[in-house]
Amino acid sequence: MKDDPIDKRLAEFINNYPERQRLKIMFMRESEGVYQFGTKRIAVRVEKDKINIRVGGGYLSIDEFLDQYTPTELERLERKDPLKKFSEKIAVQKTIVGKEIRENSPIRGSPMRGNTSPGRHGSPNKR
Repeated sequence: MKDDPIDKRLAEFINNYPERQRLKIMFMRESEGVYQFGTKRIAVRVEKDKINIRVGGGYLSIDEFLDQYTPTELERLERKDPLKKFSEKIAVQKTIVGKEIRENSPIRGSPMRGNTSPGRHGSPNKR
């Protein structure tokens, strides 16, 4: 916001940050001095042109905060993302049983065997 000095300073910091790839979590403004950082609601203040973030009973500089909390928040967000969860699950799990390969798929439902591909009606032997 234009009239919010904290928001202005935070925007300047983000826009001029030399290692932009490290800024993987966005700061979403909720109200003056209050932001959402991933799953964490944080209080931000600017003192002597330095951005400080309240943690516990004290404050961390924004650089210390990013170093400490970015990895944790990335992990939390990945766990909450249902699409990422689904894509990381094995859609087709292959297990070797004797000399044949058996595939199990939660999408397809039933187990399939080796390189036989089921026909239109689900049975490799039907014609």
